[in-house]
Amino acid sequence: MMLPTATATAVFLTAAPSSFSTRRRRSRAIFASLSPSFSSSEEPLLVRAARGEDGLPRPPAWMMRQAGRYMAEYQALAKRHPSFRERSENTDLIVEITLQPWRAFAPDGVILFSDILTPLPAIGVPFDISDSKGPVIQSPVRSKEQIDGKAALLGFVGAPWTIATYIVEGGMTNTYTNIKSMCHTAPDVLKGLLSHLAQAISDYIIYQVNSGAQCIQIFDSWGGQLPPHVWEQWSKPYIKQIVSRIKKECPNVPLVLYINGNGGLLERMKNTGADVIGLDWTVDMTDGRRRLGNGISVQGNVDPAFLFSPLPVLTDEIHRVVKAAGPKGHILNLGHGVLQKTPEEAVAHFFDVTRRLRYDTLFQGSVAEELHHVA
Repeated sequence: MMLPTATATAVFLTAAPSSFSTRRRRSRAIFASLSPSFSSSEEPLLVRAARGEDGLPRPPAWMMRQAGRYMAEYQALAKRHPSFRERSENTDLIVEITLQPWRAFAPDGVILFSDILTPLPAIGVPFDISDSKGPVIQSPVRSKEQIDGKAALLGFVGAPWTIATYIVEGGMTNTYTNIKSMCHTAPDVLKGLLSHLAQAISDYIIYQVNSGAQCIQIFDSWGGQLPPHVWEQWSKPYIKQIVSRIKKECPNVPLVLYINGNGGLLERMKNTGADVIGLDWTVDMTDGRRRLGNGISVQGNVDPAFLFSPLPVLTDEIHRVVKAAGPKGHILNLGHGVLQKTPEEAVAHFFDVTRRLRYDTLFQGSVAEELHHVA
């Protein structure tokens, strides 16, 4: 969604059951339109990097929030269709917005346009989106009575804790006082809500995979608002529940876990079972690699503000991040979403530089250091 949240760039397919077959055809059409970038016998570069495969020529790259916000083409479409709900739930508009950055920049990953709150109406939580206030939920859930039991094509979901913050708070918040209080005043209610969300989100991921998604990103946008020991208790178990189920039912689909403000959570994030850990720009890539080790892939983490810098400065920062990440298991991305008013020239430059990168040249004469997880 077009807000400073993980709802960023957008999801896969909308959740309305009545258009299931239409959405599946549309998703397959998108997949087909992207497939010329790789042969039918070879998986997309992004998927291979997510799995940590050896011998890739360069890091793949995509951007969170790469669809919309900063693009003149998107802004013109938004004027014709001013409702965000319409843009994120109308199949034709989803396809068009999804393909806008693909046509302009050819990133290595294309994530379908929608919103992490899209599944809520299916579990009985209607919502609306205000351009000024963000998500608005008219009936926040706070009591037990309210709970009823080839570019790669990426999908994404919100983590249970993050989705729950909207449901409990009723929309955007800077304090999270209601949901944090529930951890102590109504823990059974909150546990029931999080368990219900974990099951629904797992179903949603499986639906996306069956509709063509090749990699899934889990956004725990507001997990970084919790102290690490509280995140360990109230967010991590439900992410692990999702990961465990997806690994059983969709074992070949890599899962990326991203938390905004995750510097204090990296080791804990690794223990969720996710294949890729997304780093925001406040974590140095070298430090992140040392803390996580070579056994897991990483994503990130150019500061989005670098896209406002002179292009040579952006080039140097891309090279710095790629060198720090090493020649294996890295998906180049920003440390958060594309900012509003980002010059499209800079976005194009980001992807042009990445396409020209070659590991054998970048690491020529150097030996990649074997990194081990720091206990």
